Amino acid sequence: MSHVMRGQPGGAAPAALPRTFDPAVVRADFPLLRRPQGKPFAYLDSAATSQKPESVLAAMDHHYRHCNANIHRGIYAMAEEATAAYEDSRRRVAQLVNARSPREIVFTRNSTEALNLVAHAYGRWALQPGDAVVLTEMEHHSNLVPWQMLAREKGLELRFVPMTGSGELDLDALPGLLADGRAKLVGVVHISNVLGTVNPAAEIARLAHAAGAVVVLDASQSVPHCPVDVRALGCDFMAFTGHKMLGPTGIGVLWARRELLEAMPPFLGGGEMIREVHLTESKWNELPWKFEAGTMPIAEAVGLGAAVDYLERLGLDAVFAHDRALAAYAIERLREIPDLTVLGPAADRRGGVVAFTLADIHPHDIATVLDAEGVAVRAGHHCAMPLHEKLGIPASTRASFHCYSLEAEVDAMIAGLRRARSIFAR
Repeated sequence: MSHVMRGQPGGAAPAALPRTFDPAVVRADFPLLRRPQGKPFAYLDSAATSQKPESVLAAMDHHYRHCNANIHRGIYAMAEEATAAYEDSRRRVAQLVNARSPREIVFTRNSTEALNLVAHAYGRWALQPGDAVVLTEMEHHSNLVPWQMLAREKGLELRFVPMTGSGELDLDALPGLLADGRAKLVGVVHISNVLGTVNPAAEIARLAHAAGAVVVLDASQSVPHCPVDVRALGCDFMAFTGHKMLGPTGIGVLWARRELLEAMPPFLGGGEMIREVHLTESKWNELPWKFEAGTMPIAEAVGLGAAVDYLERLGLDAVFAHDRALAAYAIERLREIPDLTVLGPAADRRGGVVAFTLADIHPHDIATVLDAEGVAVRAGHHCAMPLHEKLGIPASTRASFHCYSLEAEVDAMIAGLRRARSIFAR
């Protein structure tokens, strides 16, 4: 792992010690975590979707109650208020990731749509038959399937950075995958949603750029949890999503270098993304609206802006330190369970995600028993089937954490796992 990634996944080392917060106090801001269940509710599925604080819910409610109008088109006061709120959220997101300009921020529905936008608008335009796309064996389907589709359409070659036995990328293999000059794009997940592995994105970008390739970073599991600086990382495109970062569903983000966005054709056609329309031709709008066709998820963008504010008040350095500490605690406690195997690297080289297998008990059975004990975990392939195939397992159980997660919830999971093992023991 490169030095730039070891301390801060987003780039430079922090200037001061991380702020600290009390997750037990933070939980009071999340109404769903107060839901009566007859027993304490342990939500350990934040890698799939995070819970939403009151401030996010209030921001969206305020929008619908007080300034619900379409954006950019109306000249009356309420429409201008809605436009200002929408664009203010874009500005806050740009500041969060240290973009050079809000115009480098394109709102999408989610990370999947953002990555498809890159594949279709950039890939179709820039990649030629015979070019190669380099991905990794630990990618989420969202950063695999669009490139598979484009490869079939354009005659591209797909190459893959292999994993080591510890669940990390074998970067020694990357120069060889880039050596012939045919690799024009490298796509990599920043933090694995299964293994928790923090990949050295800055080093990967350096190697890719030296070989003439652009870099697409899937930051779905990093931006919601830790400081991410697109300039320090040196990537060319980056995708992330609101619902994993305490914001609403239906809103995601593509950040890209402005010169690339300027050169790329639009992804979708229709209203808003145009400057002029005639019967036989059209002229495109300026950035970023060239890529935002039709009525956008306005209230969701407002909610995302409120989520950014909330995370920044907590301090993302402190959030990440908390998540990693909880992952370390979970790994330590999981060692107490016989026949249990934790997937991925050591705790100091991962984020707040811990996936595991338990003997020959199917993860769905484990999740069912845990649910009966009030513990919500994920079970399955987590939209990473090739990774599970590489590991030789059909599925895994995954616990994942955020700012509101507690050690007591890990303890509840351990108790539930003991029960599952006793039920299914042979």
